[in-house]
Amino acid sequence: MTMRKVKANGIEINIEDMEAKGGAPEGAPAILFVNGYTSTMMSWPKELMEGLRAEGFRVIRYDNRDVGHTQKFSGIPDIAAVAKAVRAGEKPDMPYTLADMAADGIGVLDALGIDKAHVMGISMGGMIVQRMAIHHPERLLSVTSIMSTTGNPNLPQASEAAMEALREQPASDEREVVIAHRMKGRRVYESPAYRKTDEALRALVAAEYDHMYYPEGAARQYAAIVGDGSRVEELAHVRVPFLVIHGQADPLVPVEGGIDTAKSVPGAKLELIEGMGHDLPVPLCETYVRLIADHARAATAGARAAD
Repeated sequence: MTMRKVKANGIEINIEDMEAKGGAPEGAPAILFVNGYTSTMMSWPKELMEGLRAEGFRVIRYDNRDVGHTQKFSGIPDIAAVAKAVRAGEKPDMPYTLADMAADGIGVLDALGIDKAHVMGISMGGMIVQRMAIHHPERLLSVTSIMSTTGNPNLPQASEAAMEALREQPASDEREVVIAHRMKGRRVYESPAYRKTDEALRALVAAEYDHMYYPEGAARQYAAIVGDGSRVEELAHVRVPFLVIHGQADPLVPVEGGIDTAKSVPGAKLELIEGMGHDLPVPLCETYVRLIADHARAATAGARAAD
């Protein structure tokens, strides 16, 4: 379970590949975890990873480009110009796209010799796995999109408090300053029914900072989100088994985003969770494991029946 770098989609990507538990047979089905905006692989609750490993799945997580120990890029995009281009139906000028980030994840599967996998993504990671389903459906066994959205401009937007928490920058890059700042921000959009203790939240934020703090990548990732526009029409052609999980108390990506995602993908299943905000609370990990494992097994059974 040691982190290592692989060459994927032409860049170096930092990964961790964890085998299934419980004497699962060689070649256990893989689940690829895809992170959200600016977050690293350290953001995943161990209870979620270990729960899925105990269910017989090989778990693979990685740092997206421009975060953690994965390759960094350059260039500061003009977000307003990117948004204007999208509204005009033009191609935005930005360092990379969500489609590029989706190709990174597929490249990780290539590097590990995995022909097909289940994929799951949170927030921006949900957008990335949507792009995987659009561009690389032959590589996917199933998709789980969590607390994400379609890019539909007609949907309700984040609350002003949540957006301010996301945009506001710490006073300095010093470790304790950044940790305190991020704790304050996450309190704004965490699950109201499952609030973390200060100790637990600090441990999570500190683990991400200590893994690598690299704020410069945020603008490039945000440009990729804005520049992707709406995926609604493309999602209508997706035929990969699709599960959408969303919190009913999410102030950052309102629940309508999850509902629209499920509505846009034919046959998608939707699970709305009361009291869940824009995070993955440990008390809900047992629920996530059950939903994801059941979805993955049903998708595999369906594929075998179709063959």
